[in-house]
Amino acid sequence: MRHRDIIVEDLTEDTEDTEVTAETAERQRDMKKDKKSDSDEAQEFSLFREIVSWVVPFSLALLAGILLKTFVIINADVPTGSMENTIMPGDRLIGNRLAYLRESPDRGDIVIFRYPDNEKDLYVKRVIGLPGETVDIHEGQIYIDGSAEPFPEPYLKETWTVATGDYHFEIPADAYLMLGDNRNDSWDARYWTNTYVYEEKILGKALVVYWPFSDFGKLE
Repeated sequence: MRHRDIIVEDLTEDTEDTEVTAETAERQRDMKKDKKSDSDEAQEFSLFREIVSWVVPFSLALLAGILLKTFVIINADVPTGSMENTIMPGDRLIGNRLAYLRESPDRGDIVIFRYPDNEKDLYVKRVIGLPGETVDIHEGQIYIDGSAEPFPEPYLKETWTVATGDYHFEIPADAYLMLGDNRNDSWDARYWTNTYVYEEKILGKALVVYWPFSDFGKLE
């Protein structure tokens, strides 16, 4: 009887050991699963942070570009030779939308504006006449407010021989007279149905030609 008791006791101990071993193995498996899950979450979070690190700066740069283009700068191209030799055909330029926020355009400024006869089109010309002035053109010379001396124009491409006058302009109080630098080949106030450019239609002051690089330079 003792021998049988001992055998039973030994079997009971073996069973308990087996149960403990199985429980330990299960815990270890659970721990491994937890570690793997934590590792996967860490990788996903790291990937998310990487994506955000790229998307946020790109979005901010895009927003800044849109704001600059909408409120600060204006991009324009000149497809014709009406402003030669100051601006050549095909030149691309940048204008400042804020240039006339606190001051008005001055004579000689090169400005970007909405074409009075079709405001969908943008034009680039030089300011010749200011609000309230009279401008007379006689034999290719410009006279401001009845001056005896013609206004000097060193920027003209060549001797002015086409549509040289006589013209008489009486500029409204809130408008400007615009002419191209290439007077022999410029579609400007001399020919427009709506002669004058009103101040609210001026989008900005042309500053720099940036393309092509051969024409790069400040506009004056």
